[in-house]
Amino acid sequence: MECGKLYLVPTPVGNLEDITFRALQVLKDVDVIYAEDTRTSSVLLKKYGISTHMESYHKFNEHKRTSSICSRILEGQTAALITDAGSPGISDPGFLVTRACIESGIEVEALPGATAFVPALTVSGLPSDRFLFEGFLPQKKGRQTRIRQVAQNTATSIIYESPYRLLKLLEQLMKVAGPQRKAAVCREISKVHNECRRGTLEQLVSWFTENEPKGEIVVIVEGKDNGKDEDEDLGKDEFCEKREGRLTKERKTR
Repeated sequence: MECGKLYLVPTPVGNLEDITFRALQVLKDVDVIYAEDTRTSSVLLKKYGISTHMESYHKFNEHKRTSSICSRILEGQTAALITDAGSPGISDPGFLVTRACIESGIEVEALPGATAFVPALTVSGLPSDRFLFEGFLPQKKGRQTRIRQVAQNTATSIIYESPYRLLKLLEQLMKVAGPQRKAAVCREISKVHNECRRGTLEQLVSWFTENEPKGEIVVIVEGKDNGKDEDEDLGKDEFCEKREGRLTKERKTR
C-alpha cells in the first residue's frame, strides 16, 4: 500500500480571509485534519464548507497521538495538521509529529502562509535583515537568562507574549537593555483592532501602564547597537583616517 502524506497547513492569525486557495483545497482533499482545538478550527472549516473529518492534536496529547498519526499515514491516509492560528510548529504543536513522520519515511509538506511574527517584524520599522525568533519566554525558570540574552542580541528579537504579562516583560527588558532601546508592540494582527505601538522601552512601559493591552501580542526588540558595526556610521574620509590610525598604531607595537 502506498504511504500517505502529512501537510502542515497555516491558518489565519486574524482575518479568516487570509487563508490561501491551496490551503483550502488541501483541507478539503485530505482524509483527516488534526487540529489544535477542533472548536476553533470548526469555525474556519464551516465558513469554507469543508466537512473533512477532524480530530484533536494539541500540546496535552501530542506525545500520545504522534505514533498513531504516523501509523495511519503509513497505511495510506493523507493528513493535514492545523493550529488555532498561524503555522504549525511555530510556538504551536507540530514539531513532534513532523520529526516522527520524517523518521518513518513519510513525506511532509509545509504550505506557506500566515504566521504572526512576519507582519509584526515588517511593520515595526526595526531592522529585518537579521532577526532572532524567541517565541514565548519561560514564565519562571530561565526567564531572566533569556531576557539578558535578548538584551545582548545584535539582531532584532521577536517575542510572543500574553497581554497579562506584557508590561512585566517590557519592564524587565528596560532594566537590562536600557530605557532607550527601541521596540514595537504589535497586537491583534490582521484583526479589526490591529495596532502597532512603536517607541523606546521607556515610552512603551509608560503607555501600557496607562493603557491595558488586549489580544494576541508580538514584541519586536531592536538589536544591541542596532546590529551595526561601529564603522558603518563613519563617512568615507573619517573611515580612512580611523583605518590609518589603526595601521600606525600597529606599526608602533611591532
